[in-house]
Amino acid sequence: MARYLLIESGGPWESGTTAGFYRLAQDLAGQGHEVTVYLVQNGVLAARAGAREVGLADVAAHARVFADDFSLRERGIAVRDLRASILPAGIEAVADMLADGVRAIWH
Repeated sequence: MARYLLIESGGPWESGTTAGFYRLAQDLAGQGHEVTVYLVQNGVLAARAGAREVGLADVAAHARVFADDFSLRERGIAVRDLRASILPAGIEAVADMLADGVRAIWH
């Protein structure tokens, strides 16, 4: 199966398309693909433990989810405030995955 990196830069409250992007991640994982979701910019807002959003918790049950550490710091979100299934990661994680041949989709 293929490996996918889905990069989400928008918060779920900015656009109705974020929920669809989360569903894409779930669908790909459900088909047996290795899926990683990388939250960057306002995408990290949904990573907070108390955030009301649609779909990210379901994605985290089926795929790896990382939150960009720089974006977290810019928005004053501490690592301890993230959902348990979401890990902080630097942009070098994206560079490493791309160099390793993962298929990427940026939303």
